[in-house]
Amino acid sequence: MEQKTRKKRKLGSYPFISVTLSITLALFVIGLFGMLALHANKLTTVIQENIELQVFLNKQISSGEITKINRTIGSKPFVLKKDNAPLIRMVTKDEAAKQFIQETGEDFTEFLGDNPLRDVLVVNIDPAYQPSDSLRQIKADLELIGGVYEVSYVESLVESINENLTKIGLILLGFFVILLIVVVILINNTIKLALFSQRFLIRSMQLVGATSGFIRGPFLKRAVWYGLVAGTFASAILLLIMAYANQKIEDLSQLQDTETLAILFGSIIVLGILVGYLSTYRAVRKYLKLSLDELY
Repeated sequence: MEQKTRKKRKLGSYPFISVTLSITLALFVIGLFGMLALHANKLTTVIQENIELQVFLNKQISSGEITKINRTIGSKPFVLKKDNAPLIRMVTKDEAAKQFIQETGEDFTEFLGDNPLRDVLVVNIDPAYQPSDSLRQIKADLELIGGVYEVSYVESLVESINENLTKIGLILLGFFVILLIVVVILINNTIKLALFSQRFLIRSMQLVGATSGFIRGPFLKRAVWYGLVAGTFASAILLLIMAYANQKIEDLSQLQDTETLAILFGSIIVLGILVGYLSTYRAVRKYLKLSLDELY
C-alpha cells in the first residue's frame, strides 16, 4: 500500500494512456486535414501546370523557322520548365487532322481537297504568369514573333480556374486556422485536467522549500514525452490511412510528395511537444500561484 501511495504521489506523474490518447486524436485530426490540404494543393499545381497557350504558325513555314520560334519561346520566363527544359510540344497540321478525324469520324480533307489546319506549338505556362492580365500580355508578345499567325487560349476557362482556386485556398486556410485553435485548446484542457490531481502535491513541494523550477521540471519532461509519443502515433495512423487510400484510389500517389509529407509528420510531432510543454508550463504555474483555499 505504501508503494502504491508513493507511486500515485510521484511528482510529475499523471495518467499516460488517457492523456496520450486525447493528444493523439487531436493531432490526428489536424494531421488528416493537413494531408487533405497537401493533396488539394498538389492537385491545384497539376491543374495550373496544364494551362496551355496554342501558338498557330504561318502556313508554308520551314522547319528551320519553326525551330527558331521554338527556341525563342522556350527562352521566355513565362514558359513552364521541367528539369530545366521548357514544356513546349509541336502538333503538326497532319497530326491535328488525324486527331480530328478520330474524334469526329469525318474526314474533312476528302471534300476540301486540302488540310486547312496549321502547325501549332502548345506552350505550358508557369503558374506565376497565369493571372488574366499576364496571359493577355503574353499573347500579345508572342503574336509579335515572326512566323506566328495567332495565339489563343480559353480565356473564360482560365479565369474560372483562377477564381475557384483562390476561393478554395481561402476556405481551406480558414478551416485550418479554426481547427488549429480547437486542437490547441483541446490539448491544453486535457493537460490541465490531468494536472488537477497534482495540485496538492505541488503545494506540498512548495512547503518543504522546493523551487518553482524544481517542481516544474518533472512535469515538463513528461509533457515533452507525451507529446512525442502522441505525435508519433498520430503520424503512424496517418501513414496507414494513406497507404490504404493509395490502394483504393488509382493515381492518388502521384499527388503525394515524400518530402512534403515528412515535413507534415514532423510538424505534427513538434506541435504535440510544443503545445504539451506550454500547456503544462501554464498549468503548473497556475497551481504554484494559487492559495490553499483556491486549491480546494
